[in-house]
Amino acid sequence: MIIQRPNYLQKLIDCRHNGMIKIITGIRRCGKSYLLFQLFSSWLKEQGISEDHIIKIDLENRRNKALRDPDALLAHIDSLVKDDSMHYVMIDEVQFVNEFEDVLNSYLKVPNVDVYATGSNAKFLSKDVITTFRGRSFEIKVYPLSFSEFFSAYNGAQENALDAYMTYGGMPQIMEFNNDELKSDYLKNLYTETYLRDIKERYQIKNDEEMENLLDFISSSIGSLTNPSKLANTFTTVKKEKISRNTVCSYLEYICEAFLAEKASRYDVKGKKYLDTPYKYYFTDLGLRNARLNFRQLEPSHMMENVIYNELRIRGFNVDVGVVPIVRRNAEGKQERVRLEIDFVCNKGSRKYYIQSAYQMLDEDKIRQEEASLRNVDDSFKKIIIVGSDIIIRRNEAGITTMGIYDFLLKENSLEL
Repeated sequence: MIIQRPNYLQKLIDCRHNGMIKIITGIRRCGKSYLLFQLFSSWLKEQGISEDHIIKIDLENRRNKALRDPDALLAHIDSLVKDDSMHYVMIDEVQFVNEFEDVLNSYLKVPNVDVYATGSNAKFLSKDVITTFRGRSFEIKVYPLSFSEFFSAYNGAQENALDAYMTYGGMPQIMEFNNDELKSDYLKNLYTETYLRDIKERYQIKNDEEMENLLDFISSSIGSLTNPSKLANTFTTVKKEKISRNTVCSYLEYICEAFLAEKASRYDVKGKKYLDTPYKYYFTDLGLRNARLNFRQLEPSHMMENVIYNELRIRGFNVDVGVVPIVRRNAEGKQERVRLEIDFVCNKGSRKYYIQSAYQMLDEDKIRQEEASLRNVDDSFKKIIIVGSDIIIRRNEAGITTMGIYDFLLKENSLEL
């Protein structure tokens, strides 16, 4: 099955020959190798690039174990660059090579070699590595399939497709399985045998149970505000175990560095400043999150919020949780200070959007509740509510746009509608 990933492919096309090392990052099994070795390689051949000028090296393959030695890898690439024409070097999972930075940097000043490398862990993205590249690297972050990519290969109605997507996620391999049991088994094994093992081995974690319990806690609370202290207290009250705040912070960092989840910080919209804590965690792939919980807790409102967050990140937005402080009168007529929440404040260059995720808005009270924070933002950037049904896009007197989840996910310019 061929699933096109046009946005990522276009990025690779646009950054050819730019004198930089192209680094393709993202969670394991999200399609980085396929993007590079199949889609990009096929495009190059369509442009007339011969097969022997496209050098592919899969370092995850044990047959290439000898090439995990940096000098052996360097010599191998050199042996395949045989003339002055442009050669495209594609290295998959380059973090298997010690001192891979030196290998990649060795080609920065070679005019007929264009280097592309994939990586899936924290070491690959550390500040030290970026410094070592001397500002000569260009990162393309790849996520699991977006809903539009998923739907392009799905045989069925959009409603059924979204239900499948929110249940089993967007790992490309999922599209190859034809029953739910196989999908479930694949995701559970992927979680345990790939991601958890990577984290435990990389950081030499001895207490497996603490890490796994923490994953359970944040899996159960997507879309909810939390912080390390609160999570440490949860261990005490729920598991009757003591764990330090610093240990929780470290574990959360490991989880994010493995691309399993991302942290969304809170931003004071009126004060124009970030707030330290609490914050929210969203899972890079909902199928992995659901597999962690044995496919329990499939609340559509929380899962839709996670899907919207991922779609915004896929589109290249920086995404924060918005906070709008206001003063209002309570039921007793006294003034009180409260903080209203905007699910997402999205920025990309000069573009900014305020977005609320509302699975259902069945009555006027719910509409007022969802609109309250948006009505108290006093700038002119677009304000949008996304609901979980297929509706006609509408805009009210306050300039707030309401659209359905399918328009948002399937129309590339949906935020401009």
